[in-house]
Amino acid sequence: MNRTVRAAVCSVAVTALALGLSSCSEAVDQVDKAVNETYEVTYEVTGKNVDSIEFHGGGGKAMEPKIESVSKPELPWKKTVTLRGIMPAAVMPVAADPEGAQVTCKIIHKGKVLEEQSADGLVTAGGCTAESPITK
Repeated sequence: MNRTVRAAVCSVAVTALALGLSSCSEAVDQVDKAVNETYEVTYEVTGKNVDSIEFHGGGGKAMEPKIESVSKPELPWKKTVTLRGIMPAAVMPVAADPEGAQVTCKIIHKGKVLEEQSADGLVTAGGCTAESPITK
């Protein structure tokens, strides 16, 4: 390969590499921003005979959130929490009653219901999990 062609090929390769690294750098910056960005959700639980409620309260890591718990909650129960990055919002009410239990849970973000579930029966474990709105 002659010297001019070799120089042109090297120049194109270096430019492509620089552009590729720039794009990669931008993607990493976007991920970093998303991981550190926060969002607020409100959990709501209604029903009867709910024994406990577990929920992501904002602590821990995005993929290993700290789970908080409330025993014998007064219903209707409502809690607003601040979550971070890609951490999913989740609330899990549990009820057990020989006469039948009933639970409904909701996850609300900026006035919009992200997830709603209901369950009933002798032993009921309802649960709502919603994807982080930051990832959308």
